[in-house]
Amino acid sequence: MPNKFLEDAFAPVREELTLTDLQVSGTIPDYLDGRFLRNGPNPVAEVDPETYNWFMGNGMVHGVRLRDGRAEWYRNRWIRSPEAAKALGETIPTARRPAPFPEPGANTSVIQHAGRTLALIEGGAVNYELTDELDTVGYCDFDGTLPGGYTAHPHRDPATGELHAVSYFIGRGNTVQYSVIGADGRARRTVDIEVAGSPMMHDLALTEKYVVFYDLPVTFDAREAVQVAVPRPLRTPARLVLSALIGRVRIPDPMTALLGRGFPANGPYPYSWNPDYRARVGVMPRDGASADVRWFDVDPCYVFHTMNAYDEGDTIVLDVVRHPEMIPADHAGQDRPQLPTLDRWTIDLTAGKVRESRTDDHPQEFPRIDERLAGRRHRYGYGIIAGFGFGTETSGALLKHDLVAGGTLSRRFGRQHSLSEFVFVPDSTRTGEDHGVLMGLVSDLSTNTADLTIVDAQTLDTVATIHIPARVPQGIHGHWAPTAG
Repeated sequence: MPNKFLEDAFAPVREELTLTDLQVSGTIPDYLDGRFLRNGPNPVAEVDPETYNWFMGNGMVHGVRLRDGRAEWYRNRWIRSPEAAKALGETIPTARRPAPFPEPGANTSVIQHAGRTLALIEGGAVNYELTDELDTVGYCDFDGTLPGGYTAHPHRDPATGELHAVSYFIGRGNTVQYSVIGADGRARRTVDIEVAGSPMMHDLALTEKYVVFYDLPVTFDAREAVQVAVPRPLRTPARLVLSALIGRVRIPDPMTALLGRGFPANGPYPYSWNPDYRARVGVMPRDGASADVRWFDVDPCYVFHTMNAYDEGDTIVLDVVRHPEMIPADHAGQDRPQLPTLDRWTIDLTAGKVRESRTDDHPQEFPRIDERLAGRRHRYGYGIIAGFGFGTETSGALLKHDLVAGGTLSRRFGRQHSLSEFVFVPDSTRTGEDHGVLMGLVSDLSTNTADLTIVDAQTLDTVATIHIPARVPQGIHGHWAPTAG
């Protein structure tokens, strides 16, 4: 049975590489001293195409080291989860705490914080610390201050250096956890927030005054858990019985715990679209508690990513990538375009409602800004049309949005080219919001090679291209990790 997450731009690579003396076209700016990092799912062994979902593949981090106008190396390394280490014939790492279920090894994001390189995942699984060369050090629970899993999408407050995030896990019942990780790499605050069921909550929004939570209709699906928690001959009747008895929203805690232990790496994803679940956003003061959250209805949709958010008088402005639907329960929709768009939501705290408007119709994802303005008013935002493999277009493109004057600038990379997330890196010699570069991986499916492409953030013209003579699969989140000091 074909599975698009194992083909074309998503097809996994089967070896780890260390490549030096990379060919460069153009000129790498001298101020770029650090590593471009990108994480994504890449099964370490053969998987069942009938059940495999991209979100559940083993984590693999790719990196390019830039210094003194040179590209010193490219590396790709699997995260050494117990499953990956076993498949590679290596020693299984010793956990500081047991994972709540077999996990694929942090496969979603990679960041640098408090002097550590961290590979991240969500849904209750564990994070991993990596060396500068991307080898796995071991599990990370922020020095024992945050047991119970984290998230793949924290937001850094540029004023304090703290990471703000929301974490979810079916074992929490009807709560998610808001956390603040200090600049020292230790959790200084956690708050359990009551929600309506068991939602997948990938992201939050952060302003100078508030935290905004997305309680949206992608929820835990017991039928997907049954796909792996019971023997194959019994799966269909078990799914039917569970659907009839408990639906797809709320599950008794003992059943939740039982099924949670059954999630495998490289299996089906246990969350799906739930049309009966109320779509809403919650606003909490940054020093507040669950009782302080105000909830506002929005039209049914799903939001993976916030571009940015900021306070404006008695309103909160959010720029989000809005999916009209995500992870259909019958999974027939995995092969049809979801057409996510860039929308603006304005939460009117006085009127008690959210005004929704469309900013740009391009089918885009992975929004980014100049992170020095995170939680503050911004003018420019960036995103990508991933291109081949996502069912929208066969030509990947980079987008720049002017959210003050209006309009979108587009840079296309041609047919058979697929883009991963581009990140903004400021020019240390200038101070303007779009004074800097954008960099991201562009894969050429016709040659099975990739480029780390660096473009001017003002014009989207190419500044430099680092040629990687190997294929890099489609991935999820990227990050620029500057050299300390």
